[in-house]
Amino acid sequence: MNRANERQNVESRLSRIVGVRRGRQFLMTKIINLRDVKSKDWASPGGKFGASDLELSIALGRKPESLDLGDRHPFDVIVSTVPAGKAACPYHAHSAQFEYYQVLSGKGRVRSESGIREIVPGDCFVFKPGEAHQLLGGENEAVTVILVADNPLGESCYYPDSKKWIVHAPEDRLIRSEPLEYLDGEKD
Repeated sequence: MNRANERQNVESRLSRIVGVRRGRQFLMTKIINLRDVKSKDWASPGGKFGASDLELSIALGRKPESLDLGDRHPFDVIVSTVPAGKAACPYHAHSAQFEYYQVLSGKGRVRSESGIREIVPGDCFVFKPGEAHQLLGGENEAVTVILVADNPLGESCYYPDSKKWIVHAPEDRLIRSEPLEYLDGEKD
């Protein structure tokens, strides 16, 4: 590859990530508006869990299965609205993922290892890997948050209430298991 092609390749790759000035033209990353993002609504069959999510990273071109961080994105951003009286998902702890939350509107609650606390617009909090947590709508009001997660490869998640795990590699699988010795089942 000659120097001109190499430079063009680098500029093209950088323009997808941060934007590069080339001559008089400025190449910019994709810009979206929340009103143009299709909501992903879901609810559990019994109605205990549910949310309406705007998957902003996906709308910006994130490819979740890619191993290329330029395509995968180093973080995931979601605007999530949890209806009154519902939980966004079961109580869980990530093995490697950090999650930052900021309350945008409404009143809700957050469950953590230290109990349940009310959250209101302007509140911000972070859950580190290993810290169990759950986002809940308020008793009479929905809550909307922006969630930023660092999206690590090899992430798994533990659900303390139901004592199950979700493992994401090689494919998503929910499992339960009993503790074993390290060499259990191995021929020695």
